[in-house]
Amino acid sequence: MIGVEDLSLDKLFVNNGSRGGVCKMGGGVMMMGEWKDIPMELLLRIASLVDDRTVIVASGVCSGWRDAISWGLTRLSLSWCKRNMNNLVLTLAPKFTKLQVLTLRQDLPQLEDVGVETIANHCHELQDLDLSKSFKLTDRSLYALAHGCPNLTKLNISGCSAFSDSAVAYLAERCRNLRVFNLCGCVKAATDKALKAIGYYCNRLQTVNLGWCDKVGDEGVMSLAYGCPDLRALDLCGCVLITDESVIALANNCPHLRSLGLYFCQYITDRAMYSLAQSRVKNKHEMWASMKKHRYEDEGLMNLNISQCTALTPPAVQAVCEAFPALHTCPERHSLIISGCLNLTSVHCACSVQAHRARVLHPAH
Repeated sequence: MIGVEDLSLDKLFVNNGSRGGVCKMGGGVMMMGEWKDIPMELLLRIASLVDDRTVIVASGVCSGWRDAISWGLTRLSLSWCKRNMNNLVLTLAPKFTKLQVLTLRQDLPQLEDVGVETIANHCHELQDLDLSKSFKLTDRSLYALAHGCPNLTKLNISGCSAFSDSAVAYLAERCRNLRVFNLCGCVKAATDKALKAIGYYCNRLQTVNLGWCDKVGDEGVMSLAYGCPDLRALDLCGCVLITDESVIALANNCPHLRSLGLYFCQYITDRAMYSLAQSRVKNKHEMWASMKKHRYEDEGLMNLNISQCTALTPPAVQAVCEAFPALHTCPERHSLIISGCLNLTSVHCACSVQAHRARVLHPAH
């Protein structure tokens, strides 16, 4: 079996004159008259094993290679591009029309609306798009994606501070298959107005990041809870306006919720914690019914961040910890995060208590 390190163009070919070569694969040889004679399957196999920059270079070798890669390439990342990403997108998007996953994360803002519009005009099969930290983009980009990429299931626009809630609402109405939506830091875009539209149209959502979107309130979170019953992970860290009503709605309507971030949500009180704990008991009847159909895993909350939620008391948080065995305060499996809450130091998970008892019963000699 040939290794990845052997699948470079230099090692695949033995020079056989100026125009041809011998292709070596798996111990056998294949005679070819010219580079363009490489079978499409082999070319795509090579493309899958080299980095994205090499794939782009290979697509420019000849028209045959360009066509083969254009038809076969479904995943591409340009995050390595430190300058001129927008020009690169304008060149590549019309060629790579079969892309399903495209990562355009930037350290410095390069991408412009015309680049996203070109993607939307040519890459209609796109499902996963990362535009994080694209500070130059405006609503034009979201409107273009809404029309050109209706099959999006995963969209990351974190840090895109210029987007408006109207554009997000427009996108939600047309991209109804969204399952993962990252709006972290999108202060203008993530409002109750936008979340109402998301909750109404994107009923398949499973993961939503609203971190540091300080205009999000109970009305928006409750719309998500009512409209997206399959929600698995929700980050509300820094959403300073939300109260117990948001958590109660999530506890009562999202039985599959596994991760909840409430960092610095200082209006959250014991009432929210007890609603989470009680939801575990309430959902047991549904759990047994669903288990018969093999559709439900009895896991419950596995991650909960309540750091800086200073209104909480130990009994309420302990109730949550006991209701959800996957929540841990022990260092090895730290999934109940309570930093900054000095009054919660007495809260411990079951394994932490067991470890303490073991040390008491069997002290080290």
